[in-house]
Amino acid sequence: MDGERPAFTDSWGGVYRLIEPGDFILGDSSGVGARNESPPHAVSITEPFFLGERVITQAQWVDLMGSNPSKFHEGWSSGLRPVESISYHDAIEFLARMNERDAGSERLGMIGIWRLPSEVEWEYSARCGTNGRWWFGQRDVELNEYGWHAGNAGSTTKEVGLKKPNPWGIFDMNGLVAEWCEDQWEPDYNTPRTQLPHRSQLSKRRVTRGGSWFTESDSTRSTARSSSLESKTSDGIGLRLVWEPQSTSQG
Repeated sequence: MDGERPAFTDSWGGVYRLIEPGDFILGDSSGVGARNESPPHAVSITEPFFLGERVITQAQWVDLMGSNPSKFHEGWSSGLRPVESISYHDAIEFLARMNERDAGSERLGMIGIWRLPSEVEWEYSARCGTNGRWWFGQRDVELNEYGWHAGNAGSTTKEVGLKKPNPWGIFDMNGLVAEWCEDQWEPDYNTPRTQLPHRSQLSKRRVTRGGSWFTESDSTRSTARSSSLESKTSDGIGLRLVWEPQSTSQG
């Protein structure tokens, strides 16, 4: 694991790790993925960003929003489970409150904003420079060490961070809960992507990535894509945050 990657800790103790610029092939290059993962093409990450080590938990959500929409909210460990049953609109409201609360806060000598990842940023961070089904290889049997899915989750979410992280120090990108991305959905890559979120005036759906506790292993692959209506809530969808540096502190 890249343990030396620069990082900071937020007011809840959540860690955000630097994702550095680089180039990669977005989409499925093997020919065995879904049609919506094609055509694969080169994309450049040109701006660094900080990605949450873990998805947002129920305890974090309740602290900021004052209520808990999650289905799996019972038991002593529920606060450490991912918040779920949130719509895209709920996620945007959470981000607005985060940015209002932290306006002007300095992190590593910089001022920035909280936001959702773009689909390109998400896949780049999940791949960690690899080209296989998952960053750790091609075999489904290995997935149990890194993610919660229908084959091992026992029909429920689990506490965040129990499985092994990827080489860039990010937990639970394969399974547990799918994660809202900022992109509007299109069912292919015929319009080439950039680091910025994709926009489509015809779409009322947003991209979700990562698969979840109730999906089969194939849905947790690095290139696997899905989408939901912006108003949809599901006990298999949560969120992971990006912190984007925007300026250097003048202090």
